[in-house]
Amino acid sequence: MVLLFFPQNKLLDVSNPLNPASLLEVSPDSKRRIAILGSTGSIGVSTLKIVEAYPERFSVTSLAAGNNVEIAFEQCRRWQPKLISMATEERASELKNLLNAVGLRIPVLSAAAGTVQVATHHDADFVVSAIVGVAGLEATYEAVRAGKWVGLANKECLVAAGELITTEARRQQKPLLPIDSEHNAVHQCMRGGSLAEVTAVWLTASGGPFLNTPKSEFSNITVQQALNHPTWKMGKRITIDSATLMNKGFEVIEACRLFNLPPAQVKVIVHPQSTIHSLVEFRDGSILAQLSVTDMRLPILYALTYPERLESGLKFDLTSLRKLDFCAPDMEKFPCLKLAYEAAEAGGAKTIALNAADEVAVAAFLDGVIGFEEIPRTIKRVLDETTPSHPESIKQVLQIDVEARAFAAEVTGFEKPSFPALGVYTL
Repeated sequence: MVLLFFPQNKLLDVSNPLNPASLLEVSPDSKRRIAILGSTGSIGVSTLKIVEAYPERFSVTSLAAGNNVEIAFEQCRRWQPKLISMATEERASELKNLLNAVGLRIPVLSAAAGTVQVATHHDADFVVSAIVGVAGLEATYEAVRAGKWVGLANKECLVAAGELITTEARRQQKPLLPIDSEHNAVHQCMRGGSLAEVTAVWLTASGGPFLNTPKSEFSNITVQQALNHPTWKMGKRITIDSATLMNKGFEVIEACRLFNLPPAQVKVIVHPQSTIHSLVEFRDGSILAQLSVTDMRLPILYALTYPERLESGLKFDLTSLRKLDFCAPDMEKFPCLKLAYEAAEAGGAKTIALNAADEVAVAAFLDGVIGFEEIPRTIKRVLDETTPSHPESIKQVLQIDVEARAFAAEVTGFEKPSFPALGVYTL
């Protein structure tokens, strides 16, 4: 039996070598040096707010930004990282000119290869992976290979390549710490027992904007209606994925891989208030739930300080609770969730194709090329055409991803599907 010591001398049985908790150790360095992949996005900006609030605990080593040169420039002026990468060479050139004009000599790289260098910078010991989609896959995998602690806010990495990433993390004996609020909640609840004692993980779903909309009206759903989420303000793709419940399907796959659980043990329950982020049920009948303010700074802080907990002002007012509703999801009404469970059972190429097909189908819907109900139909066709396999390298993962996107584009008639920018794993 292997036991880990947590604050207050709490013990956790992590005798199962596949339990991710068995990888966790206390960092020998009290000040963590952070690389942020996706620094100009909401998670990246929130991470920098945490760094600013706890300057004695964190410092910024390197940043990977997107296309927002203005925000990247301000981040460079404020944090003076040792390295920054932009999404394209053109944006990198613009940033270089701005930095030179104020006398800042910060190396500026670009594209996927630059992001990999940000993630593997020798001074960084903690990497926050927050680039949306498979664009952050290579850098996240290379960070794990380099022995970094990784905080995952990007679910697509584990959906597409979770088998490879978790295997490498076990080999490196370094943690993968979830920042996604649902999985962060599960991680916290699992500190109340051992993986062997868990009978089910419950991921809560708001139900999206069409929870109470009859299935007969789905053919008339507009883009504007689908983007009107009742609880969260998010990017367009994740908002549509929440409307179809595919986002919850991705989270099921992510939970299976993070916590080494079969799909049957990862359950989804609709909870419209979004007050409880997730629950863990143990074999004695006890159910532990995590409640907190709906502020991403809290799961970011948890991941960055694990296994400690620091004082914060992110407090939840229990007196504001009025009701907690729960119901089972309707998988006939929301077939994307059912497709995700099927892909989770198969693993490998099926989960890669699931993510790729969904990204193309959602983009086609947003562009007015297909209707709302065509999203799951497109994904099913791509999954049916995907040959079962288990890729043994990131290059193979990306090859399957590209093929699935191309077929999804053919099915939808969408002429501008996105393809991942490739760096060290050029096909």
